[in-house]
Amino acid sequence: MKSITIQGTKRESVGKKSTKALRDAELVPCVVYGGAETLNFSAEERSFKGLVYTPDAHTVSIEVDGQTIPAVLQDIQFHPITDKILHADFYQLADDKPVVMEVPVRLTGRAKGVVSGGALRQSFRKLKLKALPANLPDEIVVDVTPLKIGNKLYVGDIKTDGFSFMHPDNAVVVAVKMSRTAMKGGAVVEDDDDEEGEAPAAEATSAE
Repeated sequence: MKSITIQGTKRESVGKKSTKALRDAELVPCVVYGGAETLNFSAEERSFKGLVYTPDAHTVSIEVDGQTIPAVLQDIQFHPITDKILHADFYQLADDKPVVMEVPVRLTGRAKGVVSGGALRQSFRKLKLKALPANLPDEIVVDVTPLKIGNKLYVGDIKTDGFSFMHPDNAVVVAVKMSRTAMKGGAVVEDDDDEEGEAPAAEATSAE
């Protein structure tokens, strides 16, 4: 998995006044959990650009006082009006400890049902999975070519290699629905099961 580097400065004080001073200076208060000790640090807001404002998934190398800590973003808080980053939590990675995070879903191929006039509906743009750091994939590739009108592809249909999904097997990742164009053309629905098991993707969290 791709990684980006965030350079930070250790925080000696974590009170409200200190936090406000950091934000006024356009710095983001941050915390790293999961290591021998919890680390409080601050980093420039612009250093988060390649981590937050992208559809890709990344691990993070946090550089603080000559120390490099491998981590993943666990939680991030934005100001409700300005969208400025208020706080970020990271979880330290260990080679032998599984971590949970979200990975983007990339669809390939052209569904047979779409060729017949159906409409492709993607329920998940990202899927949450659990894996050792070395097995974290950059993306989940899903071939939709075999799907006909009325067909659905479930989480349980996706082959996993070194990781497991944190969603139920019956959660629908993508489906081909009947469209007005297909109805006018007299297309036949192959599967009328409407229980899609759809659920919104959750934020990445550390493994317990």
